[in-house]
Amino acid sequence: MLTSFLPVRHVSEFAADVRQSLTKLGQRELPSKYLYDEVGSALFETICVLPEYGLTRADARLMEKHAGEIVRRLPSPIKVAELGSGSGKKTRWILEALSRRQRTYYYPIEISPSALAACAKELGQIDLVSVVGHEQPYLEGLRTVAEGRGEQDHLLVLFLGSTIGNFDRHAGEEFLKETREILQPGDALLLGTDLEKSVELQILAYDDPAGVTAAFNLNLLARINRELGADFDLCCFRHEARWNNVERRIEMHLRSTRRQTVHVPVASLRFMLNEDETIWTESSHKYKAEEIPQMAERTGFRCDGQWIDRQWPFAQNLLVAE
Repeated sequence: MLTSFLPVRHVSEFAADVRQSLTKLGQRELPSKYLYDEVGSALFETICVLPEYGLTRADARLMEKHAGEIVRRLPSPIKVAELGSGSGKKTRWILEALSRRQRTYYYPIEISPSALAACAKELGQIDLVSVVGHEQPYLEGLRTVAEGRGEQDHLLVLFLGSTIGNFDRHAGEEFLKETREILQPGDALLLGTDLEKSVELQILAYDDPAGVTAAFNLNLLARINRELGADFDLCCFRHEARWNNVERRIEMHLRSTRRQTVHVPVASLRFMLNEDETIWTESSHKYKAEEIPQMAERTGFRCDGQWIDRQWPFAQNLLVAE
């Protein structure tokens, strides 16, 4: 019997996205946003503490070291919205710095209710910080927050980690333009970008020896089984991370180890996978530090500050809406 953990509207959207992505000509895909159900979010939290995955620690180091300086560059009063908050652990540094000068309203925006719950638990006890979660897609949630601001309120948008890297470069810039359209001049965007490093180091970060990232990737098929009644046999898929040198990105794929037919009843879909055919589940584009100010200028921002972690090349970029 199919048991859904999502509201009916979300199940319908999930099914439509799965059908559209798995029937693409050429390369089959699945949207990376669906990696983060309750199980996926927990697995990702584990990935973040693996020795091979230095990105999250670099992100946190920069936040801890530079939060005070970042906050000093921001106007007041200011409200904080975060796109894809996860558990909110690294956001604590910014909120604590802000709370020392004003009462702060923080709006995590997530499609994962378990991530929102973890975020509220992590950050809800900070003095003078009020947490109001929005279970919505990024831009929809940001519009909700922006429409609710007071006349004198500025807005700081946090887009941390390397989530911008999940977009193709053109799509990433379009996303930043859409974000800018929601903001007012003087509002700010703190953007995390993972920087280029050796291919060997990057592959290890997305294909760890303990197999946690493989479990995270395979859980996407398990989620489709649970919520859409599919019959993916997880034993017949293998996690694969590869470096695309032309696009400068890591790609995560699930490779079929045999010829097989898959049925996804809620999506009204039945399809055949050939042996060695892959389903592309996620991309993580890598940047050069000097690219970010140029990207900011093209999308309606100016880069007001950039902080780089040297231990694991990663940048926090403070972009101000022009």
